[in-house]
Amino acid sequence: MSYIDGFVMAVPTANKQKFIDHAATFDPLFMEFGALRVLECWGDDVPDGTVTDFRRSVQATSEESVVFAWIEWPDKATRDAGMKKMMDDPRMDPEKNPMPFDGKRMIYGGFQPVLELPGKG
Repeated sequence: MSYIDGFVMAVPTANKQKFIDHAATFDPLFMEFGALRVLECWGDDVPDGTVTDFRRSVQATSEESVVFAWIEWPDKATRDAGMKKMMDDPRMDPEKNPMPFDGKRMIYGGFQPVLELPGKG
């Protein structure tokens, strides 16, 4: 079964195209280093919760949108090796290619799937 890295971040709504351009530059590196699929999703229907929610999880302001993203890897070993290559790659230099959002408020983690239903098609 595959391994998933998940991310939630607050991105200034005015930076939507900058975010897309940034992702279009860096996401192919994940594929180069073994990822099966990368998906970046711009918040469209992100309701406020009673106790907590996506917006509060990343302290999003009214001028920010929530982005939910994930990377699917064939297994954890490929993910670990791929992430190390990403961190060591000079193309990831934040001085040359800064993130168009506050990376300190991004939440992320690795997840082992416990149930997978096949897609249609």
